[in-house]
Amino acid sequence: MKHFNSAKHIMMGSMGLIVLSALSGCQSTQEQQAEGQNKFLVVEQQPNGKYVVIEEAPTTGPSHAIIRSTDENGTVHERVMSEAEMKELADQEYKKMQEGKSELNAEPQGEGMGLGGTILAAAGGALLGNVIGNMLMNNSTFRKNQDASNRSAYHRSASGMGSSAASTSQKKSFFGNSGSKSTGSGGFFGG
Repeated sequence: MKHFNSAKHIMMGSMGLIVLSALSGCQSTQEQQAEGQNKFLVVEQQPNGKYVVIEEAPTTGPSHAIIRSTDENGTVHERVMSEAEMKELADQEYKKMQEGKSELNAEPQGEGMGLGGTILAAAGGALLGNVIGNMLMNNSTFRKNQDASNRSAYHRSASGMGSSAASTSQKKSFFGNSGSKSTGSGGFFGG
C-alpha cells in the first residue's frame, strides 16, 4: 500500500504545480492586456457631471468608447467616440497632468472625473503607448483616481482589486475543509 500512497502524493503534487503555473500565466496575460491592449469602453456621465467607466473590455480592433449621458428629461443619449478622439482627449489630459493641472494629480474627490481624465485613466497605455501607461501606473495618485473612475468588473479583476472577503476569511481547500489535516488513513486508492 505504501507504493500507492507515494503515487498519490506525486500525482497531487504534480496537479498542484500545473494549476499554479496555469493561474500565474493567466494573471500575467491579463495584466499585459490591461496595460496596452486596445479598449472598448462604456463611459457614463453621473448626475454631478463627472464620468465613470461602467464597462470595459479588450478589443482586437481600434479603441473606442460609448459616451452615455442623461438629459434633464431623463432621456439617455449615447455617442461613439473614435480612437482618434480618445487619443486627442487623453493627450490633452496627459499634458495637463504633467503641468499639475489635472484632476489626476489630486486625491480623488468622490466618484468619477472629467471626461479627459476618465479616458486617460481607463485607456492611457492603449492610447498613448506602454511607456506612458507604465509611468502613469507608477503614480499612486493616478491609480487612486483610476479606481475612483472605473466601476467595470474587468478593471477590478485586472488590477487585483477583487473581493477583499477572500483575503480576510479563512481559506478553504478544494474539498471544502479549512486547510486542517485529516486524521483518517483512507487514501485516494482506498488505502
